[in-house]
Amino acid sequence: MREDRRRVYAVAGQTVEAPKLAAGLHLVATPIGNLRDISLRALETLAAADLIACEDTRITRRLLDHYGIATPMTPYHEHNAAAARPKLLERLADGASVALVSDAGTPLISDTGFKLVRAARDAGRNVTALPGASAVLAALTIVGLPTDRFFFEGFLPVKAGQRHTRIGEIARIPATLVLYETGPRLARTLADLTEVLGPRAAAICRELTKLHEEVRRGDLAALAQVYAEDSAETRGEIVIVISPPNAEADQPDGNDIDALLRRALARVSVKDAVSEVAGATGRPRREIYQRALALAEEAPDGAAR
Repeated sequence: MREDRRRVYAVAGQTVEAPKLAAGLHLVATPIGNLRDISLRALETLAAADLIACEDTRITRRLLDHYGIATPMTPYHEHNAAAARPKLLERLADGASVALVSDAGTPLISDTGFKLVRAARDAGRNVTALPGASAVLAALTIVGLPTDRFFFEGFLPVKAGQRHTRIGEIARIPATLVLYETGPRLARTLADLTEVLGPRAAAICRELTKLHEEVRRGDLAALAQVYAEDSAETRGEIVIVISPPNAEADQPDGNDIDALLRRALARVSVKDAVSEVAGATGRPRREIYQRALALAEEAPDGAAR
């Protein structure tokens, strides 16, 4: 049942009545920084919906207040999704219109929204996408790297060993890589990317669309050095964009492989080192394994870990 409230939004000092919204789940892209980066259709949907499910009600409240929208909100995020999802599905079953938003950008990108979408579709509910702002696409289009094919990785693993292994796995993907990262982890991640990927062209995009937007370009090694210094600013939302592998220039020789293996063997077991380096170089695991065994025998203790 629709509660008694005005379903309106305000733009340029004018109050606008939102048209009636169909029942179902509406995926609404919201600004990644600049509050003006929102579509009229998104404003209509947010104003007309019976309920807005959002990651952080405090963040979404700033957007709603800016546009004079009074729609009720409920939190839906990775920590409460299991308990909150059935309640949202009940509302949808009762014929409600529910808007799903993330803190910034397009819902379902690096969040748990896909589980709600899957459950809603399985239950036969209508699901509608309202496209808009996305940090992935904003970063990809601004840095001047190839855009015809890209791979969105999201956040790399926090643990160093797992992070190295994952970088090795994505190293040979023939596409521009797009990653998210936090400020405190940026320097360490860039060092790891440099160690596995080498001096590929890359860019660090920080605070896109906001007042202090910054884009730094260079090769991974140079960027890693910049952010290893305490003076480099790392506050805000960060996107890393890395050029695709060069099929010829990135083809490693034996010395390159041995160097990668030595660094990996200093951190992890032979098995994990082989997986990491095989992924990064695209060379057969059997070949890498034989080289790893030989290098492990050369180690001071004479034994592989």
